[in-house]
Amino acid sequence: MLRLFGILVTVVAAISAAILTWPQFFRLERTFPFAQIVSLRAVVVVAFAALFVLALLLALARPIRGFAASIAVIAVIAVIANGGILLARGTGGDGLPAKTDASVRVMTWNTAGNATDALLIAQTAVAMEADIVALPETTIETGEAVAVAMREMGSPMWAHHENFGEREDYPDWASNSTTLLISPALGDYSVIESTSDGTSNTSQVPTVVAMPVNGTGPAIVAVHAVAPRQSFMADWRADLQWLADQCASANVIMAGDFNATVDNMDRLGADGGTLGRCHDAAVATGSGAVGTWTTAWPPLLGTPIDHVLATDAWTPTGSVVLGSLDQSGSDHRPLVVQLEPAAG
Repeated sequence: MLRLFGILVTVVAAISAAILTWPQFFRLERTFPFAQIVSLRAVVVVAFAALFVLALLLALARPIRGFAASIAVIAVIAVIANGGILLARGTGGDGLPAKTDASVRVMTWNTAGNATDALLIAQTAVAMEADIVALPETTIETGEAVAVAMREMGSPMWAHHENFGEREDYPDWASNSTTLLISPALGDYSVIESTSDGTSNTSQVPTVVAMPVNGTGPAIVAVHAVAPRQSFMADWRADLQWLADQCASANVIMAGDFNATVDNMDRLGADGGTLGRCHDAAVATGSGAVGTWTTAWPPLLGTPIDHVLATDAWTPTGSVVLGSLDQSGSDHRPLVVQLEPAAG
């Protein structure tokens, strides 16, 4: 009887390890709690490594040696599989190459409202030579202060925003605002009007969709999707689908806080894209496994939920997650990506 129980537990452990490692196969990547667990893949590696050590210790007891050895094998396979996925996505690329005349640098930073100083945001954007800056949880007042500071440092920007602040359920909350800064060198842009009920925007927190006035240049989307808390899972799934729909045309750049990893985006891509027709630039340039949230954890233990994505009109040539600003006040790290116009 004990032997049968051990076999049953081993089978359950193997299935559980498979689900936690690749929930996409079981179509659970956007289902609670698997969506949350897979987004912390590095923590999953640590947990399975601890289970492996525990199983080896239990194997010292002769009566359960076979069972413990089976659990150890499952754990080590899970460590190798999850670790291999992280390494394939990249634990830190070579940084950004020299900027060319055609380069576009995109920075995204969820600033946590007033927690991050406007001057620091401006200094960071100027230092990174950013042409597009997506700032979730940033009011237009702060965004304009950033733009003014950048102008004084020789890098003028136009400030655009979307605001859900009039909503009664979350009054005067920084997450009700998203600001988008665009360099005049990219041309004039205007924001597409949207509604705060989620029919033409993300559901709970706003996304900015800016289009070139003369029709030349990329559509630029500053993203903020709702966090996948258990009570908001349906809204979160709808947000990701809506964002995928925004990346249906040929020339789109998206950046912001997606509150999702590339695992969560599985099956939302089109024509080989990660989300819609957009591809994840950090994964393409070797930084896809570096955590942008939370600054309370080391980068390689955090979760990469802030992204820059672009369609095939652009080729990503470098990316960097800035870990030097962890004490700035925000719980997110900035991500900066360099894009080049695709050849042909």
